[in-house]
Amino acid sequence: MRKFLIAQLFLVLVLGVQAEELKSPNGQLSMVFELVDGAPTYQLSYKGKAVIKESRLGLELKDAEHLLTDFKISSVDQSSFDDTWEPVWGETKVIRNHYNEMAVTLQQKTSERIILVRFRLFDDGLGFRYEFPEQEHMSYFVIKEERTQFAMAGDHKTFWIPGDYDTQEYDYMESKLSEIRGLMDKAITPNASQTPFSATGVQTALMMKSADGLYINLHEAALLDYACMHLELDDDELVFESHLTPDARGDKGYLQAPCTSPWRTVIVSDDAADILMSNITLNLNEPCAYDDVSWIEPVKYIGVWWEMITGKGSWSYTDVASVKLGETDYSKTVPNDTHSANNTKVKRYIDFAAEHGFDAVLVEGWNEGWEDWFGKSKDYVFDFVTPYPDFDVEMLRDYAKSKGVRIMMHHETSGSVRNYERHMDQAYQFMADNNYNSVKSGYVGDIIPRGETHYGQWMVNHYQYAIEKAAEYKVMVNAHEAVRPTGLCRTYPNLIGNESARGTEYEAFGGNNVNHTTILPFTRQIGGPMDYTPGIFETDVSQYNPNNGSRVRTTIARQLALYVTMYSPLQMAADLPETYAKHLDAFQFIKDVAIDWDETIVLEAEPGDYITYARKEKGTENWFVGRTNDDQVRDSNIRFDFLTPGKKYLATVYSDAKDAHWETNPKAYEIKQYVVSNKSKLTQRCAEGGGYAISLTEVTDNKTIKGIKRLK
Repeated sequence: MRKFLIAQLFLVLVLGVQAEELKSPNGQLSMVFELVDGAPTYQLSYKGKAVIKESRLGLELKDAEHLLTDFKISSVDQSSFDDTWEPVWGETKVIRNHYNEMAVTLQQKTSERIILVRFRLFDDGLGFRYEFPEQEHMSYFVIKEERTQFAMAGDHKTFWIPGDYDTQEYDYMESKLSEIRGLMDKAITPNASQTPFSATGVQTALMMKSADGLYINLHEAALLDYACMHLELDDDELVFESHLTPDARGDKGYLQAPCTSPWRTVIVSDDAADILMSNITLNLNEPCAYDDVSWIEPVKYIGVWWEMITGKGSWSYTDVASVKLGETDYSKTVPNDTHSANNTKVKRYIDFAAEHGFDAVLVEGWNEGWEDWFGKSKDYVFDFVTPYPDFDVEMLRDYAKSKGVRIMMHHETSGSVRNYERHMDQAYQFMADNNYNSVKSGYVGDIIPRGETHYGQWMVNHYQYAIEKAAEYKVMVNAHEAVRPTGLCRTYPNLIGNESARGTEYEAFGGNNVNHTTILPFTRQIGGPMDYTPGIFETDVSQYNPNNGSRVRTTIARQLALYVTMYSPLQMAADLPETYAKHLDAFQFIKDVAIDWDETIVLEAEPGDYITYARKEKGTENWFVGRTNDDQVRDSNIRFDFLTPGKKYLATVYSDAKDAHWETNPKAYEIKQYVVSNKSKLTQRCAEGGGYAISLTEVTDNKTIKGIKRLK
């Protein structure tokens, strides 16, 4: 201790360094804050290994002196916190929130402005943010750029997508950090909204693995009234620096003290499963903002959607036709015979939902305006209450209600945000009047007004406004094309789903990489659940639309597994009812699988290769297992030691057949049953692009398992 104090005194007096250390509750993580020549820095280590090398903190302001240097430490306060809380819905019934905290108050010597950097160190990672207290010398200010650094300790293997202000709908690239620049052009797809801001900018959540086996994830939590963070890489020094999404004028944020930034997060472990099971993102958000949450509940749904995505049907009731009168060409809208959201079809979907126990039916293309948006004007705006002539709102409302099913609303904003806000009260009231309690909102296209983007502060505030306004009408929100989630569903649990990544729809636009679903839980889902829309059984899209040659890169068995591996309290059976009718034995798993959980365990995990989850259904003894596999044949080896000792379970295993392959034989699956206990083991082959799903139900009558093989 005496040597340590002498070393600290030397650092302060000779080198101008003032160091403060914070350890995680279990002592395996250590964070050191240092003021180096007046500049705040931090570093992080795990079990003695460097995770983040010395990295600078601070912000650059517009038309004002920066908040980067010339600081002195006013105070350092350390504390501990340990509590549990219950999510309204989630992967576990109870979440522990346990961390040690250090709040460092800094004052600039010349300007006398004050900022506070708050660090929270958990057993599985670090969260920190900037806080700007109310003060005399700083009130309103504009951010030119946040200069938070993450100096990496090696040239890690990285799973990344390009930095983009409008979309996350990319396939993930896998490379070393030093290779990102050279691969950036290859990462850009024709479906991307714009060219990324630089050749080295990437999006979070960013997943990495070091050469010595550390798994590292960088992201943010509690993104409120602030621009979304990207990461700019210095590929010579391997240092990431924050890059905030600009507004139409190029500014990065308008703030007024007192205020805070979002949390910046570093999740780290030598076990990949710990990354998937980390609750840091949720724990850094505030508790639930609502007193009454009885109206918020998980939803399993089907929808009039996939046939439009494949091109089999259309959103629009009419087409634009050319008409020649004399020497003049005119255009007019005429009814077509491909409109999907018609009374007959929607009733058929309602019947299917009722027969098979689904909660809701999503209907897209029900309201007027699609023909103008697709045809005449990209600036067209919807009113969200006017149906097409072949969609009878009241009749379908009553019919669905008589079947115990709800219709799920769809609001496509066409990127015209102010228009949506003007209509929002009317639209939500319309939903309340017609028994809709959940909405899928969309933000396809350039944001209107011009110059704003999907991830800037202005749009972040809009998404939040929509969530809180929906709560006034007891409406749950599933936001597509919105900013990526940062754990806000803890505070606002009516945010029941998001897209914000490349989902199943892209399987009809050319396909996703085969390993896509082995990466998303490590990246996109660090911030919250994704409405991935799984359950596609007909993988040859040309069977629905002869002009569409896309192929869904999966086996049927893996599509079942996604209901377990791609966590969401909002799960869709995305294929057509007539396709499910051909495979009712496999469809049984989709009917049975739960969407709310008491317990979750990761049995196997390696980003980009495979993930195997086991989840216990809320309030029951039923368990479900799912495995998603990459493009290599692999054996999965699991133990059932998570089951209750002394009990027997009937395991129904939905797996790839021996000759299954995502491209050549995707529909080849097998269904077998075994009797298992907590001492049983399973070795299961997984095909290229395949996987498996298992339902486990407690055996209460031995007669029901007579003749079924016991799995040792």
